[in-house]
Amino acid sequence: MPYQLHYWPTIQGRGEFVRLALEAAGADYVDVAREREDQGGGESALGRRLADPLQTRPPFAPPFLVDGDIVVGQTAAILLYLGPRLGLAGVGESDGLWTHQLQLTIADAVAEAHDTHHPLSTGDYYEDQRDAALARAKGFREQRIPKFLNWFERVLQRNPSGDLHLVGDVLTYADLSLFQLVDGLQYAFPKATAHALAKTPAVAKLHANVRRRQSVQAYLQSPRRIAFNEEGIFRHYPELDA
Repeated sequence: MPYQLHYWPTIQGRGEFVRLALEAAGADYVDVAREREDQGGGESALGRRLADPLQTRPPFAPPFLVDGDIVVGQTAAILLYLGPRLGLAGVGESDGLWTHQLQLTIADAVAEAHDTHHPLSTGDYYEDQRDAALARAKGFREQRIPKFLNWFERVLQRNPSGDLHLVGDVLTYADLSLFQLVDGLQYAFPKATAHALAKTPAVAKLHANVRRRQSVQAYLQSPRRIAFNEEGIFRHYPELDA
């Protein structure tokens, strides 16, 4: 049976990291909330699964993955589960653990990117916390984007197998997730990210190489790839990239 990915149908968000892994591996999957309601899909299907009183281990929020009787929530945990099954976790236990650690660091960066436009409350509009967002974004642009990308640059440079991948000499979900992080930062903070990438050439090269992979490129050019927008994690407010 195909994997069932449950995530919001109109944003990339955290679900996109899972989509990229599934697409890059050519896996058979259904993006449930984007399916037609009369075929058992749509947001109502996602909501029913979240509210199912028979689940003894209910997910807290999307994304979550259903694989037969197994339900896995949290992006990093989903990828930890999928990685070996899709051939995207390197070779052996050590590579798998390192790939997971890289993913958790990417998750930290994603959370900080989100908090630039919602620094006070996720329940309030951006316009209601704009002054705090301006201050938060300044620190993110000047300190945190360079810190994260510089660390990934060092990881690539210190990889004994070369700087084409984060883990060994094969594609992993960490490579795909770093691609998505950079892509999101380029959308949300184009000026700050261009400045940081100029100083991290290996990161920039990995981003370009992942985009050129046939399966990834086909996905990015398909209607399955949702465009960045101001409802997701990476939002472009020009004043925050000043």
